[in-house]
Amino acid sequence: MFERPDTGDRALVVALDIGRDGRANRLAEIAALVESAGATVVGNLRGRRPRPDPAWFAGRGKVDEIAAQRRESQADLVIFDHALSGVQQRNLEQALECRVVDRTTLILDIFAQRARSAEGKLQVELAQLSHMATRLVGGWTHLERQKGGIGLRGPGETQLETDRRLITQRVKLLRERLRKVARSRATQNRARRRASVATVAIVGYTNTGKSTLFNRLTASQVYAANLLFATLDTTLRRVRISAAANIVLSDTVGFIRDLPHDLVAAFRATLAEAAHADLLLHVVDASARDRDEQIDAVDALLAEIGAGDVPQIRVFNKIDVAGVDAGVERDPCGTITSVRMSATTGAGIAELRAALAERFPASPTPVSETIDTPARPG
Repeated sequence: MFERPDTGDRALVVALDIGRDGRANRLAEIAALVESAGATVVGNLRGRRPRPDPAWFAGRGKVDEIAAQRRESQADLVIFDHALSGVQQRNLEQALECRVVDRTTLILDIFAQRARSAEGKLQVELAQLSHMATRLVGGWTHLERQKGGIGLRGPGETQLETDRRLITQRVKLLRERLRKVARSRATQNRARRRASVATVAIVGYTNTGKSTLFNRLTASQVYAANLLFATLDTTLRRVRISAAANIVLSDTVGFIRDLPHDLVAAFRATLAEAAHADLLLHVVDASARDRDEQIDAVDALLAEIGAGDVPQIRVFNKIDVAGVDAGVERDPCGTITSVRMSATTGAGIAELRAALAERFPASPTPVSETIDTPARPG
């Protein structure tokens, strides 16, 4: 019904305070998400509600205000920094006379644009179909084939039932393919453990510099950009540190607040790299004003995927922006718990390498070699 212009969307962003703090930081984040999706923010609208309206999410008066600002700004679509139900989305599209996108759909769209590997594309498609399946109810009444009329009499199956059946079949196929990927990953993990290879996974909030750090530690050329979710595909590389055991480092997809559950479920095979790791390097943007909230969001997602008990070293990155000196912090037992560094300038990299060598000291006996390759489906 609504088509995307060739020159890119003009988006009006709506962010309501539903009993949450840090709305200013969240506005900046949703604006960055919109930019990452290839649209331009032409305005934003804020408000406060004790609870979402069942029919519109926002109140009717706020909806009228959104409609007026959309017409004034000539926005092509309205993006809500919230998860909307199918009914709310349809009601809003009718009232605003434009496309309405919620936070979940926006993130799924970004992932669809970023996916490059066959595995990544399978995971994104599964998440999109799972999300779409929840929005079919009542959405196709205009295509009902059982209600009679010329050209509308069919084999007894409604369009809604047909769509649901096709989605169910495709979801089943995708899940089976991803199960094969998960089994392949498990086999690779067991092989590394038999070879006494330590596995270290880089995790953290999106756009904290994980891929830049990965490239710095491994002398690789993994794609890194100042964009949210610049990296989706997990890559494995050997890290060579004198006086350290064999270490394989994995670069993983970034986390974000309110990451769609369908996406977490679809990417479970990829995220398992963190759950099966011997150590997590939890990269934090030291210059972010809401870094504590970002840390909490990452820790919550790690717990959700079964990686909550994996040992961590927090890597406070971007100290060149934050104006902080490089260094390390230790707990009362003398174990390094955090490292302050800059993946861009290299400050603090020596300290991080020393921390890895301290955590995984070299074995006095030789161990077998492994081949470092990007994680790809078989």
